[in-house]
Amino acid sequence: MDFLELVKRRYSCRAYEPRSVEQEKVDYVMECVRMAPSAVNRQPWRFRIVGSEEGKERLRQCYGRDWFKTAPLYVIASVLHDVEWVRADGKHHGDIDIAIAVEHLCLAATAQGLATCWVCNFDAALCKQLFDLPADEEPAVIIPVGYAADEPQEKRRKTADEIVFRV
Repeated sequence: MDFLELVKRRYSCRAYEPRSVEQEKVDYVMECVRMAPSAVNRQPWRFRIVGSEEGKERLRQCYGRDWFKTAPLYVIASVLHDVEWVRADGKHHGDIDIAIAVEHLCLAATAQGLATCWVCNFDAALCKQLFDLPADEEPAVIIPVGYAADEPQEKRRKTADEIVFRV
């Protein structure tokens, strides 16, 4: 499959089959995450794979939507603020770096026949507390991972003329 086809297949899945994800697929996805670029190669991130029942129950307290509870596996993607690169004008790049790595995760999962969804509207403070994260670590995204039990919904994409400008 070429890259454009892969990108078109990725969507925000909101229903998962109950079957577990094979460890070799998780390993492949996380190796793709490991290879993601970051500003000044700081790699200011930490990824926690949440697969135990106890861990999943804790995480579900941070985002209580019914569809979210159907995922067999989750990844918490965190920014390490003590490690992130800061541009001379004070711009922090941790959020940019974690976004690149998370999209690597989502695309790699799609390539493995898995589905994902970016979840950013969760209780980050509660997540930090429940998983005892260090002071410099901010949970930025939760990614449910599993086999899709839904179908992607057609969404309007802007045309190239609406987003691409040549100067």
